[in-house]
Amino acid sequence: MDSAVVERRTSTPSHTASKARRRPSRAEAEAAVRTLIEWAGDDPDREGLEGTPNRVVRAYEEFFAGYAQDPVALLTTTFEKPASYDEMIVLRDIRLESHCEHHIVPILGKAHIGYVPTGRVVGSSKLVRLVEVFAKRMQIQEALTSQIADTIQEVLAPRGVGVVIEAAHQCMTTRGIRKPGISMVTSRLLGSFRDDRTTRQEFLSIIGGRRSTLQES
Repeated sequence: MDSAVVERRTSTPSHTASKARRRPSRAEAEAAVRTLIEWAGDDPDREGLEGTPNRVVRAYEEFFAGYAQDPVALLTTTFEKPASYDEMIVLRDIRLESHCEHHIVPILGKAHIGYVPTGRVVGSSKLVRLVEVFAKRMQIQEALTSQIADTIQEVLAPRGVGVVIEAAHQCMTTRGIRKPGISMVTSRLLGSFRDDRTTRQEFLSIIGGRRSTLQES
C-alpha cells in the first residue's frame, strides 16, 4: 500500500449532548455501588465486599470506555487503494462485548463488516477498534449496528457497506424469560450492499450463507 494520509476532521460523538450534565465523582460512583449492595441485602463493609465498590467503578471504566473515544478519528488515517484491487473487503467474526441500555447487562456476540472501497482503504485493525468504541457504550444492538455502518460510510465514502451483528443478550438468558441459546441478528446495508443483489449475496455468502433471512428470494 502507498503511504498513509491523515485527514483532519471535526466530529461530534453521540454522547456530546450529555456533556452539560455534571459527571459524578469517583467517590460518588463508589457510594452508589455501596447503596446497591445494601439494597440487595448485603453488607458492603464485610470481608469480600469491602473493595467491591472500587472494583465495580474500575470495571465500568473498561466497560464504557467508548464514551471517551471519537469513532470518526479512528478511520481518518487511510491508504490509497491498490489500482489492481476493486473488490469487496470483509472482516468476519469480530468479537463483540457490549451492554444493553435497558438493564446494563452484557451483550456478547460477533460482528461482520464488509465494504467496497472507492479511492481509499483503512487498516483492518481500525475497523475492529471502531466496533470496540461503539460496543463500549450503553445501547441497543440495532443502534450499534447502524452506528458502525454509518460511520464507515461517512468517513470512507465507499461504494457500499454491510454490517451484520449476531449476539446473545443476557437480559434474556439470565433474567426475565431466561431462554438461553437465543441470538439476535441485525444488519445495516448501505449503497451497493442494499441496491445490488449480487453484492449483497456475495457479502452474506462470505460471512456465512446461513443468514438466509437477510436475503431476498
